[in-house]
Amino acid sequence: MTNAVPNDTGASVLIVDSDILVRHALADYLRHCGYRVVEAASSDEAMLALAEASLLVDVVLCDVAVAGSRSGFELATWVRQNRPDLEVKLAASVEGAAKAAANLCDSGPHTARPYDPQSVIDYIIQRRATQQRSGGESS
Repeated sequence: MTNAVPNDTGASVLIVDSDILVRHALADYLRHCGYRVVEAASSDEAMLALAEASLLVDVVLCDVAVAGSRSGFELATWVRQNRPDLEVKLAASVEGAAKAAANLCDSGPHTARPYDPQSVIDYIIQRRATQQRSGGESS
């Protein structure tokens, strides 16, 4: 955690990952850095959380092979339709991404699993800066 950049923006993150060890490790790291974190173990939990108007989320991090009625790709499509202010950052192992993206090449994973925590923080900072420049700040 020596490279961690403290969060002074109040950014919040929704982590969608069925692997409890991966999800909790990343969530703990981000909380340590000052981020507000919401966790979902399935795409269904994520959709329920995101349907709540009171939940302010800046970034969604999702495993492409997440459990639930929708894959990570399908969840990303749902988010684009229902929460166009959010961007979903998909993650997968190389093998998992190849299998899951076979028919969905345009929505392929954006980062590798296991997560590199510093890359996640860099992404959140970049995404927040883009939202603020476009006037689309959600919190």
